[in-house]
Amino acid sequence: MEILKKYFPDLTTEQFEQFAELLPLYTLWNEKINVISRKDLENFYERHVLHSLSIAKIFTFEKGERILDIGTGGGFPGIPLAIYFPETKFILTDSIGKKILVVDEVVKALQLKNVVTKAARAENIKEDFDYVVSRAVAKTSDLLHWSRNKHAKKLIALKGGDLKDELKDIRKNIRVVELKDFFEEEFFETKKLVVCS
Repeated sequence: MEILKKYFPDLTTEQFEQFAELLPLYTLWNEKINVISRKDLENFYERHVLHSLSIAKIFTFEKGERILDIGTGGGFPGIPLAIYFPETKFILTDSIGKKILVVDEVVKALQLKNVVTKAARAENIKEDFDYVVSRAVAKTSDLLHWSRNKHAKKLIALKGGDLKDELKDIRKNIRVVELKDFFEEEFFETKKLVVCS
């Protein structure tokens, strides 16, 4: 939790309490439905929460904007972003229903009024969004394909490793942000934010 204070000192008491509840909730639910590797639970706030919140270091989502989280899995990056931007609407989608079940329980426990979940494939959601976000789900070309009818201003994808081959044939305006420029922990050394507009 100290790592969140270090990089996001402006968190309100309510936000801090909500973030504090995440680890016990995921520890409980992970025993029933595996959504986070056990090794990652030991570094939960760094590898899941802070990694998700890295989007907030570059983007500010406004009141009333609609954000689609494609392939949310256990709720990342959507849930941490929904806590950080309480006046923005987040739609968290995953094609695996049992993962959405865990997300629903976490959303209910935290009383997040700005989150809606859908057990569905992203390409089958026929709605408009201001932004599409994703975290380590698929190649950028697939994410662009799945979000092409959403009229979003930008696709924001959390990625890792060497992306040269993955990005070389994309005919979109692409910006790659190195997360090591924002966070000093070793985990972020190879992590990137890919922004397509």
